[in-house]
Amino acid sequence: MKMMTNAKKTNKQKEETKKRSSITAKWVSVMAATITVSFVIFSVGIYLLLRQQLIAQNEQMSNEIVSTFQKRLEEIPTNFRTSNVVPKLSPNTRKILAGEGSLNTNDEVNIFNDSILATLSNKETTVTLYNPQKEVVFTNSKTTVPKLKTLKSAHVQNLVHTGHGLELDVYQKVYSRDNKRLVGYIAVKNTMVQTNHVLKTIRVSMIIFSLIVIVIFMGLTFVVISSWAKPVKRISELARKIDKDPNSEERLPKLKRTDELGELTDSFNEMLDRMQAYIRQQKQFVGDVSHELRTPVAVIQGHMNMLNRWGKDDPKILQESIDASLQEANRMNHLIQEMLDLTRAEQIDVQFPNEVSDVNSVLERTVNNLRMIHPDFKIIYDDADLKSNTKIKMYQNHLEQVLIILMDNAIKYSQDRKEIIVDASTERETVEISVQDFGEGIALEEQQMIFNRFYRVDKARTREKGGNGLGLSIAQKLVEGYHGKISVTSQLGSGSIFKIEFPLLKSGSEDEKSE
Repeated sequence: MKMMTNAKKTNKQKEETKKRSSITAKWVSVMAATITVSFVIFSVGIYLLLRQQLIAQNEQMSNEIVSTFQKRLEEIPTNFRTSNVVPKLSPNTRKILAGEGSLNTNDEVNIFNDSILATLSNKETTVTLYNPQKEVVFTNSKTTVPKLKTLKSAHVQNLVHTGHGLELDVYQKVYSRDNKRLVGYIAVKNTMVQTNHVLKTIRVSMIIFSLIVIVIFMGLTFVVISSWAKPVKRISELARKIDKDPNSEERLPKLKRTDELGELTDSFNEMLDRMQAYIRQQKQFVGDVSHELRTPVAVIQGHMNMLNRWGKDDPKILQESIDASLQEANRMNHLIQEMLDLTRAEQIDVQFPNEVSDVNSVLERTVNNLRMIHPDFKIIYDDADLKSNTKIKMYQNHLEQVLIILMDNAIKYSQDRKEIIVDASTERETVEISVQDFGEGIALEEQQMIFNRFYRVDKARTREKGGNGLGLSIAQKLVEGYHGKISVTSQLGSGSIFKIEFPLLKSGSEDEKSE
């Protein structure tokens, strides 16, 4: 049954992997579509603008031809006939239409100076004249004679789409200038051969250029998006590895970039470090609890078994067992509280990121409280070098807890001379606090180990004084959690000096949160 369940999970994971698509492919597709559509719209817009300009030029030219012919033909008082139309157009028109021999020099000059003759010589333009009965009386082409339609107005122009491209047909009614009667029609057919050739060239060029540009942009887009997606892909792969092995020490390589992806990579590595630190804390907490609680639980269990067997009938044994069990229960309670404090001390940046403490007030209050609790001790407090209104970025209860741990240790390990000195001073960028006792001192080889969990310099004496070996560990975690330093200077038989340092809070650099 278990094998079937694992097989189902494997198949499900395979199906999810198949469904999962690449972000690079998605982004390249989206960017390619966007670039293609944008460039096509831009190209079509440019093409339509050029096309409209060329059509407007042809319309202007055709209308000018119609206007030129109209001005000359308005002088004819009767219906158009070949005999009265041709002479009006130009003296050389008949010779050109008849295909007579070459013209002399003067005739050539007249041809190039006469817009009528220039029009009739243009192979793209067909000019046809009709009489009022719509019969052809003149044309300069034998093949492309436009068909005259019924005109709803005096001037009509039509842009026609043919298999060869665009054609422009312009029709004009001609009225005699003398008697205002309709004498005929002018029809101009502009085949726009050159214009169609230009538009075709533009279309082909734009298509080729668009394809080249789109391919280039797609390539650049793929390169850019791949460089962006590569760190994300690495993050995804590493996340799957960490999911399989939470204790893996593998991390993302440092990116040589200062953008959001670089920040994401750094943040992801920091998150993994913090997550694994929490895992180690949890394991250590469970291990420490199981190790340290084993003895008191065994003591309580031993007394309960003894009472259950025979001791409950003996009042003296019963009282001793109850007292011992209560003592071990209280020690367990104190131990659990200290371990919880130690765990919280390792998560300061999450729980208390913006707390601020007034060092002057916390020191004065803590010293006064310890004087009241220990009236037999002389506690000297020297704050002459401490500037007023000195503040640090730290939760004030934690600062007070650190001071209590150090002062309580100083009192606990003092022997004949019941005196401790608390000194505070403000340096350029730090505040320093020291707690000095005149007790038994700490050997040099043990001075760095006293901050380890459950470490006791003298286990027998510490057990008598009720210590669990966690106080200095809690103090170290709290101090370092707020970017401070803790150190010890000691000599056997002469006492110890514990010193803590914190960076000063610069006015205006942080939002000061008062408690």
